[in-house]
Amino acid sequence: MTNETKHISVCICTYKRPRFLKRLLEELGGQDTSGLFTYSIVVADNDHLQSAKAVVLNFAAASTIPITYCVEPRQNIALTRNKAIENANGDFVAFIDDDEFPTKGWLLTLFKACNKYNVDGVLGPVRRHFDEEPPKWVVKGKFYERPTYTTGFVIDWRKGRTNNVLLKKRIFAAGAQPFRPEFRTGEDQDFFRRMIEKGHVFIWCNEAVAYEAVPPIRWKRMFMLRRALLQGTDSVVHPTFGALDIAKSVIAIPAYTGALPFALVLGHHRFMILLVKLFDHIGRLLALLGINPIREPYVTD
Repeated sequence: MTNETKHISVCICTYKRPRFLKRLLEELGGQDTSGLFTYSIVVADNDHLQSAKAVVLNFAAASTIPITYCVEPRQNIALTRNKAIENANGDFVAFIDDDEFPTKGWLLTLFKACNKYNVDGVLGPVRRHFDEEPPKWVVKGKFYERPTYTTGFVIDWRKGRTNNVLLKKRIFAAGAQPFRPEFRTGEDQDFFRRMIEKGHVFIWCNEAVAYEAVPPIRWKRMFMLRRALLQGTDSVVHPTFGALDIAKSVIAIPAYTGALPFALVLGHHRFMILLVKLFDHIGRLLALLGINPIREPYVTD
């Protein structure tokens, strides 16, 4: 690597999603760089059985893009992110989820924005992608739509995500574990909270688009409620969680429960929006009681 040409390590954490990973690698293989940087790929497999290895080897045999395969046998997303960073040798580290795929100019757009605004990292939008047409209530409820911001908007830690991000490698302290393993979800928000407290600045780039695959299994009501329980359970681990959050949940649970019949009259999507919020608050209180309703945080479909 030279001082003139920067290198980006694109990191993918994966767990038993070979079909999604294959599509992601194919799209990453054709990224436009405009000669401004080079890039390589790091796949960190959180499956001790190495279910992603064959996909990586097939990609390596067919592509000129350098790719590194590593394994984190302990099932934990934070440890897997740390393993990916350990194997990243770029000036920048990009993260994208294994069930996503980027536009051709994704990496270039992030890189240009990072240089233009002279910041420590850039986040981009993740838009839903349905391979099959979903039920109308799923679309109306906007369950897989995320908020977006204008390009250049400075991100606070609550908006921090690692599903579409480019970060300067220097923000990762040598020998440290950037992501904390006590988090089963939300490890990225905790990471951004600590980085922002240190003075690092991150912005939004609305043109750096990635798409998330939303297969039919994720339209199921139980999937949505399970995810809400998990998010609620894990939110209590955050150091910012306090008495006010507990009070909100204590008030919200009976309020949402009482409102459910009325929400159903307004449409099934309204009912599910309220039910998802209810399960999030239930998850919080269960966690405070030492009850863990979700043993397996990963979803492979």
